[in-house]
Amino acid sequence: MADEDILGKNAGKGHIPTVIADGLHIVYRVNGAKTGKGSATAALSRIVKRGSDDAARGVRKVHAVKGVTFTAYRGEAIGLIGSNGSGKSTLLRAIAGLLPAEKGKVFTDGQPSLLGVNAALMNDLTGERNVILGGLAMGMSREQIRERYQEIVDFSGINEKGDFITLPMRTYSSGMAARLRFSIAAAKDHDVLMIDEALATGDRKFQKRSEARIRELRKEAGTVFLVSHNNKSIRDTCDRVLWLERGELRMDGPTAEVLKEYEKFTGK
Repeated sequence: MADEDILGKNAGKGHIPTVIADGLHIVYRVNGAKTGKGSATAALSRIVKRGSDDAARGVRKVHAVKGVTFTAYRGEAIGLIGSNGSGKSTLLRAIAGLLPAEKGKVFTDGQPSLLGVNAALMNDLTGERNVILGGLAMGMSREQIRERYQEIVDFSGINEKGDFITLPMRTYSSGMAARLRFSIAAAKDHDVLMIDEALATGDRKFQKRSEARIRELRKEAGTVFLVSHNNKSIRDTCDRVLWLERGELRMDGPTAEVLKEYEKFTGK
């Protein structure tokens, strides 16, 4: 593929690429076909067929991302939109290095960080301990965590109605937990930060803080990807949008243009 096709409209304009997806295909393999009655029979069948092709072993292929090509640049905030199951979250996981490419490649400059509302923090530990562990997992030093600890707690807002930061995460509502995850991730400057539905949680006050922090991250030379079903969050936060449908990149362009076509498509 020609360099200008991969790099897109901003090629040659002095922009610094942070993520390049070049003809990217992601395929899941799921055990789903019937192989016989009873678990023992099924297990024996899998052993006998080991080494044969996927279909023979009862493995179903799900082609989640199909030939996606784009380039993201430093300082951009890019929205990912599309129907449920269109491949948005799968694409982010591939960029983060969590899923292997079936075909094509992903190149990243720096370390991508994926933040989702289901990001793993430990439910039996307090919010305080999770702030420390989450910061360490992102590569922050203990000194950096100490310096930013109160900022993280204040940003999350989880202590506004009590001392929740000292309680186990299992006592938090889903919204509180998601706000804390975002606050931990947002405390660090990222080369590439990918946010999966994080702004859908919390009240408008928290969403405003989140949007402001994303703008700061962009100014600090990062690239931000945002997956959201809330078109207003995309409109307020992103200057570019990738629209995926059935795993294919349907449109890539300025936010207003892509959202206009997407809203025609969805009738919303």
